[in-house]
Amino acid sequence: MNKYRTHTCGELSKKEKNNDVSLSGWINKKRDHGNLLFIDLRDNYGITQCVVEKTNIIFNEIEKQPLETVISIKGKVVERSKETINSEIKTGEIEIRINSFEILGKTKELPLPVFSDQEYAEEIRLKYRFLDLRRNKIHQNIILRSKVISFIRSEMQKLGFLEFQTPILTSSSPEGARDFLVPSRLNLGKFYALPQAPQQFKQLIMVSGFDKYFQIAPCFRDEDARADRSPGEFYQLDLEMSFVEQEDIFSVVEKLMVKLFNNFSKKKIINEKFPRIKFSESMMNYGTDKPDLRNPLIIKDITEIFTRNDVKFEIFKKLVKSGSSVRAIVTKKTKDKPRSFFDGIDNWAKEQGSSGLAYFTFEKNKEIQGKGPVGKFFETEAIKKIMEITSAEIGDTIFLSCGKVDEIEKILSITRDKIANDLNLIDKEKFAFCWIVDYPMFEKDETTNKIKFSHNPFSMPQGDLNNIDLSKPLDLKAYQYDIVCNGIELSSGAIRNHVPELMYKLFEIAGYDKKNVDEKFSGMINALSYGAPPHGGIAPGIDRIIMLLAGEKNIREVTMFPMNQNAQDLMMNAPSNVDNDQLKELNLEIKKNK
Repeated sequence: MNKYRTHTCGELSKKEKNNDVSLSGWINKKRDHGNLLFIDLRDNYGITQCVVEKTNIIFNEIEKQPLETVISIKGKVVERSKETINSEIKTGEIEIRINSFEILGKTKELPLPVFSDQEYAEEIRLKYRFLDLRRNKIHQNIILRSKVISFIRSEMQKLGFLEFQTPILTSSSPEGARDFLVPSRLNLGKFYALPQAPQQFKQLIMVSGFDKYFQIAPCFRDEDARADRSPGEFYQLDLEMSFVEQEDIFSVVEKLMVKLFNNFSKKKIINEKFPRIKFSESMMNYGTDKPDLRNPLIIKDITEIFTRNDVKFEIFKKLVKSGSSVRAIVTKKTKDKPRSFFDGIDNWAKEQGSSGLAYFTFEKNKEIQGKGPVGKFFETEAIKKIMEITSAEIGDTIFLSCGKVDEIEKILSITRDKIANDLNLIDKEKFAFCWIVDYPMFEKDETTNKIKFSHNPFSMPQGDLNNIDLSKPLDLKAYQYDIVCNGIELSSGAIRNHVPELMYKLFEIAGYDKKNVDEKFSGMINALSYGAPPHGGIAPGIDRIIMLLAGEKNIREVTMFPMNQNAQDLMMNAPSNVDNDQLKELNLEIKKNK
């Protein structure tokens, strides 16, 4: 190939026996057997075992080289004996007898072990990310990322989509998160914003007459970090289509996801036709709009039970009278679980900020009764009614939560996951996709009590557009949808509002007057006035897709150069201070808090 190598470290086999070869890479491991020194040489493609005899003049020199030194070796390919074959590596049937070597890159003492995938402090991993990326597991994750993106590009082109790039420097817009702002030197006092998503531009592409667009798009949002969300920036498969309805979007995405996940994972997709679940049903049955459908547990509303005279559970009855709801989760055949199991769930719920969970087990002696801390408060007929509503059977256990709907949704959603994991109810070898549909167009802000958009402000409302009733905005549904897999939201999307007159009315409900809309969305609102086609799209998160395929729980493990929880790049020392001359050019100054 060149002076550094004739082959890679993952390439050689018995076919090259007795050939003279050159390899280059990092010293991954060393094993000194007295008369023989074994070196595992690693590059991007694999590992090859190399060996040098003590009688060789280079023995002492190569022996003292620390791990992760970059070397080039020349030697002969030798077939290993059967008992020494290493089946765990591609080159395990051969080794290289080293004749000579050259140091290409020296190394300092390592701050973390590269040859191991053991857990290590995040601060060290991110500060020395270039070393962290050498570790096999994360190295393979990043290679997977590259292959997935290439596959997506290929499949999107097969589906008739054209790839375009949209601007990075744009205007600020209210899309749900904080913008990253960039001051303009040529327009002092004004700012660009890094795009939270190419939302307006991809709609403008549709207005421009292109039919199918996609982009592996960088997005920037000044948000707090979570396990499934990077602070600062992330990538999404941004796509948009003209002359489509909701189901057309679903069809394209389902085809892509099924091919993608079948190609890069051995796990089974439960339903290749993804279930459609209404937002209201999802919140009722799962307590969340990001349900993990591998979990068989379903939440049921049993508020009506606490209006009965044969129920004496006064704490809940008083709360129900004042407007609270009661919802429940039934676990199958858990009557023989120890008391510690049930108390453990209750105590865990309290740790999550709830008042706890009431519970009892359905049992039958002469009569059906409830066994447990609160079972005595329910007479037989009341218990029978609970069993009817929840599809519970003798031997099952019920957990109860009472309070405001949003509070019990939150606690029962995570309780549902907690119980399922404790009981090993979730098949980790499966993918369960679904669509969440029929989102409300608006919601009420709990802090300000004002009406705001619940999702994307550019979504099309459902109903007859010529006679749409805007008098009850909280009852209005939108053509908005989320795609979810294994409890992780991969993306939100929508059929877009392409009617300017209607858009003004909807923004007015959310507190934006015409002047404000024209100012913030001048490009798009103007474009929609010149013959805009019906259009819609979605933008599945690349990072989250790869996280699922790699079986990782943290998005950091599939991101090449992530920031820490405080949105800091410890490797590049970003964000950083800038000098006064730079600030002067932008007519800016830093004011320190007193």
